[in-house]
Amino acid sequence: MEKRVVAIEVHNLRDYATNRYKSVDDYPYGGGSGMVMMVEPIDRCIDALRSKRKVDEIIYLTPDGELLEQPMVNRLSMLENIILLCGHYKGVDERVRESLITREISIGDYVLSGGELPAMVFCDSIIRLLPGVLGDETSALSDSFQDGLLAPPVYTRPASYKGMNVPAILLSGNDKEIAHWRHEKSVERTEKRRPRLLDS
Repeated sequence: MEKRVVAIEVHNLRDYATNRYKSVDDYPYGGGSGMVMMVEPIDRCIDALRSKRKVDEIIYLTPDGELLEQPMVNRLSMLENIILLCGHYKGVDERVRESLITREISIGDYVLSGGELPAMVFCDSIIRLLPGVLGDETSALSDSFQDGLLAPPVYTRPASYKGMNVPAILLSGNDKEIAHWRHEKSVERTEKRRPRLLDS
């Protein structure tokens, strides 16, 4: 943000509430436990934001959304303006999802108290890909999942520590052989830890 690579603005839905209590949630129709975020404040907020600039995606962070994975992150990092809606309580009025949201995203098959933590995960995954954010811009290209594989093992000094040695190939200076070794280790690690990645 200091480098002006990205701007993040937080909008309080209570600023768009219509009653004197600044309510943004109410009891669910049909009964049941919990509260539901109301359609009107969300609609008013999104309308206000869209009146100021073109919006590429309006994303609702929800456990039952599409799983956030690296290929999606890569595509979304190319967009200019994204609105993130953080759910809370029992979620949002379904009319929000039907008429306002362009994409629903989950960071995993578990439930959190609200969408704020998923929003931070989402933002970090996107922002680190933007030019000028990381010290070495090629670093993100060799991360896990960028080529559909997990990253290979990495080592640094000392070359030997308590009888544990860095693989000799990494000390050889042979870039071609090192690249081959890293690819093999990536495939091995993926087969062992995330075999579903090899099925896609």
